[in-house]
Amino acid sequence: MQDTLRLLIIGSGPAGLTAAIYASRAGLNPVVYEGLQPGGQLTQTTEIENFPGYPEGTTGNEMMDDLHKQAARFGADIRWGAVTAVDLNQRPFRVTIDGTDELRAHSIIIATGASAKYLGIDDEKKFAGNGVSACATCDGFFYRKKDVAVVGGGDTACEEALYLASLCNKVYLIVRRNELRASKVMQERVKAKENIEILWEHQTLGLTGTEAVDGADLVKGKGTDHEERVHIAIDGFFLAIGHHPNSDLFKDFIQTDAAGYIETQGKSQQTSIEGVYAAGDVADPTYRQAITSAGTGAKAAIEAERYLLAKGL
Repeated sequence: MQDTLRLLIIGSGPAGLTAAIYASRAGLNPVVYEGLQPGGQLTQTTEIENFPGYPEGTTGNEMMDDLHKQAARFGADIRWGAVTAVDLNQRPFRVTIDGTDELRAHSIIIATGASAKYLGIDDEKKFAGNGVSACATCDGFFYRKKDVAVVGGGDTACEEALYLASLCNKVYLIVRRNELRASKVMQERVKAKENIEILWEHQTLGLTGTEAVDGADLVKGKGTDHEERVHIAIDGFFLAIGHHPNSDLFKDFIQTDAAGYIETQGKSQQTSIEGVYAAGDVADPTYRQAITSAGTGAKAAIEAERYLLAKGL
């Protein structure tokens, strides 16, 4: 078994790498495990224009590469591999990497992110970053004055549709049922918006296009006597059927909400276990932005530094 780490960071998205930058500059010698998706969800995003410091915009891969280099410059030990098991009942904490190697750490920052829920059609992967998105706030700007579709019937879908309606020419809201699950006020706002058209009882069969999305094939009233095929011309296809926080490894040890998001204490990033912190989308069901993830990563690193100093570790 290796020597006990002062700080282990699990995840390499904006939260994890920002935490690594702050922790490295504080002399904590953090070790970062990149996980199954090095760079996090942003590596699936083509253009980024709303992150400070990039006046001409950048790509997700370029920005994450910049953060990686910055963390490495200050001495962060960034490693390939995924955490496959943890034991947070012992101190130092026990962590298993790739099912074989075990590490011990005095403090941990969990920055494992969240994964968007998808419909499961092949075209979602085919057009990822080229017309398919799970974040209207992130990507809506690129569809100004164009026609787009949002899939979902809850509050998130309605919020996304309303946001896009302020930018786009037309927004189709694809709803599986004949009613919305969203709150009454959200339903009223969507129905009152002139450039939002709700497609009731519609399900997506596939997307069309060559290099980018140019339309969607739908089925209305599937399995009923009024079933029919429908095609809509769109440039963007937004999924708003929810996210799943990547917290399953930790649920037996730390407190999460009903949806699985790790709960933090007040304004702190500390979890229900002292010395364990959560940052980024794994603890954020509300904003899910790179800039907010980076901010919580900085907070978590500062708090970990103070914890280790207080404990004399």
